[in-house]
Amino acid sequence: MTEESIATAEGAAGSLAVAQGKCQGHGRCYAVAPDLLTDDEEGFVAQAGQVLPISVALAEQARAAADACPEWAIDYRVS
Repeated sequence: MTEESIATAEGAAGSLAVAQGKCQGHGRCYAVAPDLLTDDEEGFVAQAGQVLPISVALAEQARAAADACPEWAIDYRVS
């Protein structure tokens, strides 16, 4: 994850929430949003349980990550 992937609250285009208990480790989210999400040592999304402010530059990756999750564990909300 790069520093530019996360926006300050004032400069956020939206937020990305990853539900801890819903992630099943399919890996589709971090495959389509490599600048936002990474996997942990077990293959689950490392940012599970977090809400991340998303910059305008990475809003498309955030949307793609939410759309790619078959478990609906990722919620992207536009500010």
